[in-house]
Amino acid sequence: MMEDAMTTCDLANKECEPCKGGVAPHSAAEAKAMMDQIEGWTLSDDGTAISRRFEFKGFAKAVEMANLAAWLGNKQGHHPDIGFGWGYCEVTFTTHEAGGLTENDFICAAKLDALVA
Repeated sequence: MMEDAMTTCDLANKECEPCKGGVAPHSAAEAKAMMDQIEGWTLSDDGTAISRRFEFKGFAKAVEMANLAAWLGNKQGHHPDIGFGWGYCEVTFTTHEAGGLTENDFICAAKLDALVA
């Protein structure tokens, strides 16, 4: 592996940087390249968000997953959009301040993956 290549583990060990405004979002090509570092996530058609759907048997586990994603977002200061119902929880990250994806979104996705691994 190249020394400067970043893995999911590397992303999960990073912390989100506070949004300061004026930060440009990743280009579509940059976002697609970052997708190689997280598994199970889907890049939106317009390249401005990443989402992952978690499936469960029942409602309680879906609620627990929504709470876990909310806890992580609060801890990182980078809050996801969360939808859940019987048997599923869908988590979406985007950097509203930047109008698209930043490294923070990929960090949070990797951290959430590490928590549920």
